Amino acid sequence: MVAIAVILTFAVMILIDHLILRQPIVIAEEAGHEPRPRLVPAVVSGFNLPDNLRYHPGHTWAIAESAELVRVGIDDFAAKVTGDIKSIDLPARGQWVRQGQKVATMHRADGRDVTIVSPIEGTVIDVNDAAAKSPVVAKNDPYGDGWLLTVNSPDAKTNFRNLMSGLLARRWMDDAAARLRAFMATPSLALAQDGGLAVDDILKQIPDADFDKVAREFFLN
Repeated sequence: MVAIAVILTFAVMILIDHLILRQPIVIAEEAGHEPRPRLVPAVVSGFNLPDNLRYHPGHTWAIAESAELVRVGIDDFAAKVTGDIKSIDLPARGQWVRQGQKVATMHRADGRDVTIVSPIEGTVIDVNDAAAKSPVVAKNDPYGDGWLLTVNSPDAKTNFRNLMSGLLARRWMDDAAARLRAFMATPSLALAQDGGLAVDDILKQIPDADFDKVAREFFLN
């Protein structure tokens, strides 16, 4: 129920963002245009949040590389919360994935798993084998070399309208960090509130009894 409430809350926020504020939706670079420079991530409540990406409430991101080709990965929140990952199961090339449904499973060294949902719908064109074999790549550079897969999404424009960016994404991340603190006995040790970065492997600081709650609330498991 918590996961459903989170999704509905941000669905309303996205609707307000697009219909009332009428902010333009930037989806992809047109063929032949110079690629956008890689932006320096803003830090929101201890987590890096690049402004040039679109975010799903399940803490995955998407960026269009052409009209239908979309690159996907986990955000810095997912990377720092899940922390000590020994392997990542990714979908097979050619597999169809749906927006908001399971797309990858991260296996922690302590035997617990976290499922990640897809921010986009379409056919998996490629997967990052390097990140699957060495998850530290995804943990240390989730927005760069740690990307997870690329998807051919025929309805990318519609999919991107369901994701967050800009001020809306910042508010969402700030809210996620605040809710995460509620699960922690000593949140000040892990989550920075002064512009610094959160520490790695935050799940270590959350009681085992709350693991399933955290997985459901933040990663929509």
